[in-house]
Amino acid sequence: MLFNSIHFVLFFPIVVLLYFALPHRFRWVMLLVASYYFYMCWNVKYSLILVTVTLIDYSAGIRIEESKTLGRRRLFLCLSLMSNLGLLFYFKYFNFLMQTLNQALDVYRFSYRLPYLDLLPPIGISFYTFQSMSYTIDIYRRMRKAERHLGYYALYAAYFPKLAMGPIERSARVLPQLHAPQVFDAARLASGLRLMLWGLFKKVVVADRLGILVSQVYGAPDKHGGPAIIIATYFFAFQIYCDFSGYSDIAIGAARVMGIKLMDNFKRPYFAKTIQEFWQRWHISLSSWLRDYLYLSMVRRGMSLSARYGCLLVTFVLCGLWHGAFKHFVFWGALHGIFLVTGLVTRPWRKRAAERLGLTRYPFLIKCYQVFVTFHLVVFSMVFFRANSLRDALNILKGAFDFRNTEILLPGGLDKYDMAFAFLCIAFLVGVELVQRKVCIGDALARKPIWIRWAVYYAGIFTVMLLAGGTGAFIYFQF
Repeated sequence: MLFNSIHFVLFFPIVVLLYFALPHRFRWVMLLVASYYFYMCWNVKYSLILVTVTLIDYSAGIRIEESKTLGRRRLFLCLSLMSNLGLLFYFKYFNFLMQTLNQALDVYRFSYRLPYLDLLPPIGISFYTFQSMSYTIDIYRRMRKAERHLGYYALYAAYFPKLAMGPIERSARVLPQLHAPQVFDAARLASGLRLMLWGLFKKVVVADRLGILVSQVYGAPDKHGGPAIIIATYFFAFQIYCDFSGYSDIAIGAARVMGIKLMDNFKRPYFAKTIQEFWQRWHISLSSWLRDYLYLSMVRRGMSLSARYGCLLVTFVLCGLWHGAFKHFVFWGALHGIFLVTGLVTRPWRKRAAERLGLTRYPFLIKCYQVFVTFHLVVFSMVFFRANSLRDALNILKGAFDFRNTEILLPGGLDKYDMAFAFLCIAFLVGVELVQRKVCIGDALARKPIWIRWAVYYAGIFTVMLLAGGTGAFIYFQF
């Protein structure tokens, strides 16, 4: 079931009505059934994987807490991690390993071929396995107690707003909210629905429209010249942001309606002044997970600075691999690691250079320059993220400097009016985010008279209905 589908438009109000109509002690049952129904709309069989992960980590959490010795705690933690990572490897990385081994066999001219699996990864497996691992790791670190109620833990694992694409939540944040009795709040309902409408606008009006040209150009890069490739690359930067942050807005808004507060996943990332700051604003639930459970696990007291930088590079290579078992994703992750390490290494030098040149007297200009450079480093890396292969990415970068073919608009793509509207949407998005730095537009709107509020709501609803660029799946579903 997609958030941008008629199915969800019918499903969500029914769930909310039942949620507030039922006594608190029965709500977890209804939400759990609704969450599994939500997931099974994609594939009934794959719901068994979610059940398996839930039972393993629920049991492992209790065993870890009850274990008296460090060895037994480590044993049950390892069983939990191996189970989650084993399922993740089987469904996402087995074919990648077989392909790599077959290429190695080709080098030595062996005719034998290792088999591939003919299956698609379950929706959201990278998200809910990481969430489950954080639960058992937190118990191992004595940061929380194990959840004894299987139903509530299963709901935490499968809660439908965050199930398919996150945010990758922590149990210490969500489980207490699921246990707490939530009362109906009209202001909270309006706030959640406003956020859902804004997320839907970003997805179906902006992202899906930009995706038309992006798919056309990146699907056949050899048929397009530099102007088309450059525009498509900029479009993709905004497409993936609007697509993924739009999903996050809908998920956070849906949970807010029911009184559950999920973490913010995006905070105006394209206004970041450094790559480090970018990752503090982009896919925050993943970047913070990698920091807390991977990077900090590798870093040791007394470790040299160069070794710490090496840990950063490893973390970002694995971040790329988390997105998919393809070389271009690994390269994308490594590229961000290199950007980050380079920025940290050169920061003192850049600061001294700015002071000697007297640029510190112009902080606004420096900030604009930093945002410009950071944004374009991210856009450059997006070529590797969006391309179908590493070879395609390199060809696209080469083609970006080919101005012999200046044709941008082709049959089946965007006409000049759609192109103008796409640029207008980007400008509108940037304008809204500029305003949001100082003022929360949703809160400001809530204080306006009712006729102004409803005029804005109707305008938003009709904009989504009339100007939708498509109803495609969210990009991060593939991860």
